[in-house]
Amino acid sequence: MPPARRAGQAIEAEARLLALARELTELPAEATLADVVGRLGGAHGPDAPLPRALAQAWLRGRNDKTAALALAWAREQVRLALEERLIRAPARGAVAADPATRAWLLLAAAESIAHEPPAAAADRLRALLELTGHAPTPV
Repeated sequence: MPPARRAGQAIEAEARLLALARELTELPAEATLADVVGRLGGAHGPDAPLPRALAQAWLRGRNDKTAALALAWAREQVRLALEERLIRAPARGAVAADPATRAWLLLAAAESIAHEPPAAAADRLRALLELTGHAPTPV
């Protein structure tokens, strides 16, 4: 019999992922891709609460398929919200794939920021924007 789903970390991680998806969806239509990637990267930053909640939830849910599926579903909501934003952004740069692929790549890259030194987070976000061809023009 699988272990009972824990109400603590799994629900916190799901709630944080769903809040991020909602935040990306509710950004104004005129928000730039830099705004979107900034929110995504900030949520996954080394000191942000989301990466810690996710890590703890994945560890605790290793043997609980229901918890793992719930987390995967919440993460997919973030990817879908990101994809919706990317549909409106022109595909350019080194990653000029379809919006679904770009959303998946950007989400995976943003998630990896949690494993970087805190001082590197801004450089990683800038690299993401450069890869997508949406880096701000230097003044």
